[in-house]
Amino acid sequence: MRRRTWFEFHDHRLYPQLLRDLFTEALETLWNRLATYRCVAPKLRAHLESAGAGQIVDLCSGGGGPWATLFRDFDCAIVLTDKYPNNEAFRRLEIASAGRITYRPESVDATQLPNDLRGFRTVVSSFHHFAPEAARAILRDAFERREGIAVLEVAQRDLRTAIATVALPLLALVTAPKIKPFRWARIFWTYCLPLIPLTLWLDGILSCLRAYTRSELEELSAPLHAKDYSWECGEYRGGMAGVLYLIGTPHRELDETVK
Repeated sequence: MRRRTWFEFHDHRLYPQLLRDLFTEALETLWNRLATYRCVAPKLRAHLESAGAGQIVDLCSGGGGPWATLFRDFDCAIVLTDKYPNNEAFRRLEIASAGRITYRPESVDATQLPNDLRGFRTVVSSFHHFAPEAARAILRDAFERREGIAVLEVAQRDLRTAIATVALPLLALVTAPKIKPFRWARIFWTYCLPLIPLTLWLDGILSCLRAYTRSELEELSAPLHAKDYSWECGEYRGGMAGVLYLIGTPHRELDETVK
C-alpha cells in the first residue's frame, strides 16, 4: 500500500474544540448545500434493503455530516456517533429531523462499537483519518458482527480533487453568515482571523494526500471473505469531485440458510 500517513490540523489534540466544531459545521454545510453525497443514496438504499437493516449507524459524524439533508432520502432511523461527539450539533439535527436522526452522547470507538449499537454503518468523509491497521479494524468489526458498512469519500489522491479544494475556503466565506445557529465566533474566525477558511483549504489538501485509492480499499477488504457477506467498490464522478465508495453487505437469507 503506497498511502502515506499524514495529519490534518483539525484532528490535532492541540486544535481548540471551538475551532474544530466551527470547522466541521462549515464543511458539513458545504456538503449539504452542494448535495455532495446524494448520488450514492440509491445504491446505499439498495444495500440497506439487501442487508435487512432498519437503522443507519453513522460513525465519525463530526457535526452531523451530510445527514441534515440526506436523511430525507431514507426511510429508516439514523444514529450519529463520534469519538468526540458534538452533542449540541447532534441535538439540533434531532430536532430538525423530528426525531428521525438521534445520537449517542458518549464517545464511540469506530473500530469496536458497543454491542447494543446495531445497524448499517456509514463512514462519510472520515475513513482517510485512519491508518491502515485501524481502517482494517473498522471493516473487520462490521464484517465479524455481520453488519453492513459503507465507506464514502470525496477526498481522493488525484490532481483534479486537490484543485477542487481551492473552492472550499471561498465557499466558506459565502456561507458562514447563513449557518445556524448564528455565532459571532464563526464570524470572527472566518473573516477577522480567517483560520476556518485556511484550515478548510489546508486540511482539504491533506485529506487528498492521505486518502485511500480504490485499489487500496479493495486491498483492505480482501481478507474479509464469507459466503454470506459481499463487498462492492466503485466511484461516482460528477463536476470537479466524485464519491469513492466501499460497501460491505451481509446477506441475511443466506446467513439463515448457513445456520
